[in-house]
Amino acid sequence: MQNPFTLTFGKNPLEAVDRPMQINEILSAFTSDPINQQMFLLTGIRGSGKTVMMTEISHRLRDLNDWVVIELNPSTDLLNGMLAKLYSNQVCAGLIQSAKINLSFFGFGVEIEGTHQITDIETAIIVILEKMKKAGKRILITIDEVTNNEYMRIFASSFQIFVRQDLPVFFLGTGLYENVEELQNEKNLTFLYRAPKVSLKPLNNRAVMYKYQSIFHIEEDIAAKMAALTKGYPFAFQVLGYLTWNQHGDYQSILPQYEQYLSEFVYDKLWSELSAKDKLVAHGIAQTASGKISEIRALLQMETNEFNPYRKRLMRKGLIDGETRGYVRFTLPLFEDYVLDNY
Repeated sequence: MQNPFTLTFGKNPLEAVDRPMQINEILSAFTSDPINQQMFLLTGIRGSGKTVMMTEISHRLRDLNDWVVIELNPSTDLLNGMLAKLYSNQVCAGLIQSAKINLSFFGFGVEIEGTHQITDIETAIIVILEKMKKAGKRILITIDEVTNNEYMRIFASSFQIFVRQDLPVFFLGTGLYENVEELQNEKNLTFLYRAPKVSLKPLNNRAVMYKYQSIFHIEEDIAAKMAALTKGYPFAFQVLGYLTWNQHGDYQSILPQYEQYLSEFVYDKLWSELSAKDKLVAHGIAQTASGKISEIRALLQMETNEFNPYRKRLMRKGLIDGETRGYVRFTLPLFEDYVLDNY
């Protein structure tokens, strides 16, 4: 039997732990009538399941007759890519042809006699979206890993126009928190602040436990120990499952490999992106078993006003949480050990 787990980022694994509440929240908003929400941004640390969740939502909407779903590459001209995807989509192409929309200027189709040639790409998209609206269709645009580049800024400005004109276009994007924040801070794109950000928190511990139990046919206490090793981190869930499957269910024998995979696939990259002061504060947290902020500050000899900005930075990056007042803890499995080894 094929290993049901995967080590490939963004690939939909055969076995995954769902996030039904967050998925249903977005699906409900997008399919409601009248429309009151047309965009969502999924944020989270690398390996938190952003792409997998976006793909699941895309598949569900694609299965509905009144939806068209297109995926755009954030490193290319997004408006041009959108027009090309609309033209190549079977449903949209039929509407374009029946409405005799002349897109020959952009290299699509042939010159249509007696029709005005559209030469502005934003106008061309609006005309197509208006035809889709009359036909009772809705379109979802997905972009994985949005960044603050020129293509994205132009697309976001155009999307704002589409929304203002009450067109049936929806946007679902994923991105690291700092990339989404940087894009939102663009002075001309303040409307993005109104886009709900869905921050992907750790998976439900019992859901992870039950998944391991059903796949490996093991006792609940063993599955609970495996789940605890992942801390609800989706990529860790996949890595531990993948290695355990290859070792015929013996999870304890693969723990050194598990730690190595997390370090090489994720933690090395995360660590390299931290500033020297970020690393200092992370090291202080790793050294303080209680997680009590007052003890961490005392160890680092830092006042509250000096410590708090770095605490907030690490929280925004998804490395720590501060759900319990006065305490912080790492969100990623075995990250304390990684910090102690690499500082």
